[in-house]
Amino acid sequence: MVVAAALAVPMVALADTPNVTPGEWEFVSVTRISGDMDIPDQTETERQCITQEELDSESFGLIEEEQGCELLSQDMNADGINYSMACSAEGGQATIDGEMRFMGERIDGDVSILTESPMGELTMNTSIEGERIGDCG
Repeated sequence: MVVAAALAVPMVALADTPNVTPGEWEFVSVTRISGDMDIPDQTETERQCITQEELDSESFGLIEEEQGCELLSQDMNADGINYSMACSAEGGQATIDGEMRFMGERIDGDVSILTESPMGELTMNTSIEGERIGDCG
């Protein structure tokens, strides 16, 4: 459930075209987990091609509702998004609060996830940095 909550990087309609330059993007996310268990930081790097058509689409966004999750609130504009979600799965619940900032050739954001499960309470804080690295190949 913790992994599903962390991957719930959100897909919502956007009224204004986001302040994001089309092209090949590299995203690096660093997740720090604190709680009853000692878990090392986790870093992931992902590349993605973002096209102008995707940016103009009503379905462009960075929030996907995962199964068992409900989008509680969202505030989007051309410069970013703030959102809250609640997720529940077998024996546990998670609350997700996120913020992404769109800055042309850079995107950064923070996602905070609080989970409660039979194994105890865990807090996951993920910092996301995205950078346009060139044209799509």
